[in-house]
Amino acid sequence: MSRPVPLPDALSAPYWEAAARHQFVLARCSACDTFSHPPDVTCPACHTPDPEFRFEPVSGRGTIRTWTVIRQSFLSGLEIPFMLVDVQLDDHPHIRMLGRLLDGPEAEVAIGDPVSVAFDDVAQGVAVPAFRLEPRA
Repeated sequence: MSRPVPLPDALSAPYWEAAARHQFVLARCSACDTFSHPPDVTCPACHTPDPEFRFEPVSGRGTIRTWTVIRQSFLSGLEIPFMLVDVQLDDHPHIRMLGRLLDGPEAEVAIGDPVSVAFDDVAQGVAVPAFRLEPRA
């Protein structure tokens, strides 16, 4: 059974192309230099209608804000259970991302736990950013 794969559009294609290479990038507005995710037709910071986003590598380190274990899925191809984490990026705290925790649904997590980006290869040439737990300080 095949896993669901992202369907990039013109705005998100550079993000998914970088993910396929296991490189974590975010869109940066050319007008105000603010990072945003996901990219949109306007910049959420300066509201320019022509942000001309450029995609730049970022660290992918963050902290868990909350999590949930998914025990039932309506999409075929997903192994259940799995854990989704809501992560606030350390170097861009205004950006939060949801992603699968690759440590497994039985991982012991707490709010504030450090994570780093990892990649879940879901199909040939397709990877989705996910997260792994880092050692607690």
